[in-house]
Amino acid sequence: MLRHLKITLICTIALWGFVGSLHNVTDWNGTLGAVTATTSMATFEGGGDSWRATSQPVIIWLGALFIMLSKFTAAVLCAVGGIKMWQAKHLSSDEFNQSKELALAGVAVAVIMLFGGFIVIAEGWYELWRSEVMREPVLQTAFRYAGIITLIGIFVANND
Repeated sequence: MLRHLKITLICTIALWGFVGSLHNVTDWNGTLGAVTATTSMATFEGGGDSWRATSQPVIIWLGALFIMLSKFTAAVLCAVGGIKMWQAKHLSSDEFNQSKELALAGVAVAVIMLFGGFIVIAEGWYELWRSEVMREPVLQTAFRYAGIITLIGIFVANND
């Protein structure tokens, strides 16, 4: 039963990544707009005057690509990892535990993007925590996703 739950949870992360990256691509202007709002620091008073504020297209595109490609990479790794886990569900504990490697790599990619991209870069470097407009929909959501995905990763990583 626990193996089936672990596989299902990994598949939900894959679904999260596929849906999220699809939304980033299909609303690319919105994705670029959100990254621009963050890097320009224009959503809070005095932010745009900071030496860190930038509207350089290369920075904006790199940020948007990082978000979209990280979600997609996490999704692919979790999907392939979920398949490997499914194939190993009736094998020994050691073999099942080994089958988790790609899935856990997908978890790590998602958390790196959410923590590194949103908490370290957006919140820390671009001071997004100061933005009343962006704090809840962006930072709190990223924190919630990172927390849930991390908990799933810890649960899945536990040996059988």
